[in-house]
Amino acid sequence: MKKAVFYHAGCPVCVQAEETVAKSLDTGKFDIEIVHLGEDRSRINEAEDAGVESVPALVIDGHPFHINFGALLEDVKG
Repeated sequence: MKKAVFYHAGCPVCVQAEETVAKSLDTGKFDIEIVHLGEDRSRINEAEDAGVESVPALVIDGHPFHINFGALLEDVKG
């Protein structure tokens, strides 16, 4: 099973992407984890190490896919 991590910051663009993209993945094929970086700031470095430059982003098997544009990861870091 492939690992998919959806990183977001809770902004309206991120929430919409979560509802339409992350929740549309086949749970029989993907182990899906949703990470709200605004609530779990300890995971920001993990997202950055995975290649996430902006949120919302979906990382599948170590490959980042940036979806629309909500915020730069630098802005989320504060």
